[in-house]
Amino acid sequence: MKRIVALGGGESGVGAAVLAKVKGFDTFLSDNSTITPEAKATLERYGIPYEEGGHTRSLILNADEIIKSPGIPDTAPVVSEAIQAGIPVISEIEFAGRYDRAKKICVTGSNGKTTTTSLIYFMLRNAGLNVGLAGNIGKSYAYQVATEDFDIYVLELSSFQLDGMYDFKADIAIILNITPDHLDRYDHKMQNYVKAKFRITRNMSDQDCFIFCDDDAVTVGHINEIVLRAKMLPFSQKHEVSQGAFSDGDKITVRYDGDECVVRTDELSLQGRHNIYNSMAAAITGKIMNITNEVIRRSLATFENIEHRLEKVMSVHGVLYINDSKATNVNSTWYALECMRHPVIWIAGGTDKGNDYSEIESLVKEKVKALVCLGKDNSKLHASFGPILDTIVDAGSAEEAVRKASELAEDGDVVLLSPCCASFDLFRNYEDRGKQFKEAVRQL
Repeated sequence: MKRIVALGGGESGVGAAVLAKVKGFDTFLSDNSTITPEAKATLERYGIPYEEGGHTRSLILNADEIIKSPGIPDTAPVVSEAIQAGIPVISEIEFAGRYDRAKKICVTGSNGKTTTTSLIYFMLRNAGLNVGLAGNIGKSYAYQVATEDFDIYVLELSSFQLDGMYDFKADIAIILNITPDHLDRYDHKMQNYVKAKFRITRNMSDQDCFIFCDDDAVTVGHINEIVLRAKMLPFSQKHEVSQGAFSDGDKITVRYDGDECVVRTDELSLQGRHNIYNSMAAAITGKIMNITNEVIRRSLATFENIEHRLEKVMSVHGVLYINDSKATNVNSTWYALECMRHPVIWIAGGTDKGNDYSEIESLVKEKVKALVCLGKDNSKLHASFGPILDTIVDAGSAEEAVRKASELAEDGDVVLLSPCCASFDLFRNYEDRGKQFKEAVRQL
């Protein structure tokens, strides 16, 4: 019997182990840290042996194949040893794709992928289709393949998930944008990160569709280098396209297969230039899937943004508090600041991933009144923005950051948590940071 080992006991690893077990493999799961009680209960329910707090080499390096969780880098010792031993190491997405006959709509990009994935899922549900949501969002894709029966999946895919994909094929692939992120995982080489993102187009045929931003120089610069057989459907806010989508600022026009759909931008539930891009990508997908113009329009008008992404928390004493904790890189914060229409008290900081703050300097000058630095080491923020902001203060907790921001804010201002950084210095993850921020706002 073929032996499958899942590395990592989170959502992805447990889902992969369950699918392996259901498909009749000799299955084992190993996690270097602790496994949650909920995950253990699932493993025990399916009779899957597991270990936590370390990797027993004899139980792992006898695998025929290893499914690695996306958070574990290839440089982790146990992974390096497996690769040296010639054991194939794949991602949960690659494994689940073998057993999934559903149509797959796959979304990647440095920014906007969760919003766009959720918007497409919302639109397909509104059209009455039998659709699942998975990947970097929601329940594990492998777990759903093992336990559900969907006709379509909308998958949000990070570069880490794409790294371990080989034979997997998307029916519709979307690259929203490519800006520097996670370069620490890619030898600090942008080219390696770009190649990882373009893995989403692997194995596509001329019957499949590739949706991309024609205004993104990095994406466009690599399309011709990477052989693509899929139908090319660009979207742009700079020029008209014959197939795909474009916006003149007042409206979005979507064209596909001789049909056209027009949506006014002031009717979109998600505002800001970046959300026009997200809405265009979703609308093109809708047309490919034969969804009516009426359902496309209604979905774009009524969609509610996801938690921790430009999420309006509440107004207190005339000041609006916005939770954008999911903005873990500079480009995400650029989008957030770009759509602010009122003076901003900006809360930023955390674990720096090699950020270059120069790209948001002009926006900070234009929009930001004061900066509250939320992190253990705020020296880089002080150095970057000290010359252009009169007021910069430090905070060591979400509660302190909110209190200091509220003292600096006046009626009509916005307090924006948009950190530019990962959260691991003070919080478990970006969700924990966002939840603590919202709780602190409610306590004001």
